[in-house]
Amino acid sequence: MLKLLAALLVLLPAATYGHTSCPKAECEEAKQKIRKIESKMRQGYTRAQGEKMEAELRSLRAIRSKRCR
Repeated sequence: MLKLLAALLVLLPAATYGHTSCPKAECEEAKQKIRKIESKMRQGYTRAQGEKMEAELRSLRAIRSKRCR
């Protein structure tokens, strides 16, 4: 029984690495966050705020392009 449990603990994470698509809800959430940040950017911001928003956009767009398309 212990060997079976150990084997499952080793194999289960490995089985999820190849799965790159995320559920539709997560993709929609990422798209909404991107739209919200883009909307904020159209309203004006300080340099520090702009850098933070650009970093968030890069991260969200990377996730969207890797997982949602």
